Amino acid sequence: MLAFRGTKLAKCREIVDLVGESGVKWGSPESGPENEGEAAVFLGTYAPKLDDKGRVILPAKFREELSSGMVVTRGQERCLYVFSQREFEELHGKIRQASITSKQNRDFLRLFLSGANQEVPDNQNRVTIPANLREYAGLDRELTVIGAGNRAEIWDTSAWNAYYESAESDFVNTTEEVIPGLF
Repeated sequence: MLAFRGTKLAKCREIVDLVGESGVKWGSPESGPENEGEAAVFLGTYAPKLDDKGRVILPAKFREELSSGMVVTRGQERCLYVFSQREFEELHGKIRQASITSKQNRDFLRLFLSGANQEVPDNQNRVTIPANLREYAGLDRELTVIGAGNRAEIWDTSAWNAYYESAESDFVNTTEEVIPGLF
């Protein structure tokens, strides 16, 4: 290793080290090698189809973050949650802290984790949705995949449309703070 003490290069190295320690990363919020360790933000609405073998092609914008693996599990409102492997590991760390003496916690964890399935996309970016999860979410051929921040969600299109229609008016007419500090 070269010694740079007392040179302009040494000063530059000190600045680089200081910026690196600040915790701030430059670059896009999307995942990639320059943002290793940062979770992607899943955004948007997509309309892929479920094939005869129960596979769905991942939306192009989600592929990089999910390429090394993902966990598909039951979600609320009868959709499926899709977490990147990294995000699921962080979530599991929080889950492990839940008290098992609470019946409500036990019930939630049992249903959430027993439905969880690890998947890795194939070479054509398809992911198989297990039959039990397809049944849980009522998935037919027409799907809607939405970005929901730290996860993607897979919905049967008719279920998504019904949910969207009922939730949209509440969203538009919200007059109070729903998420503290957001607005």
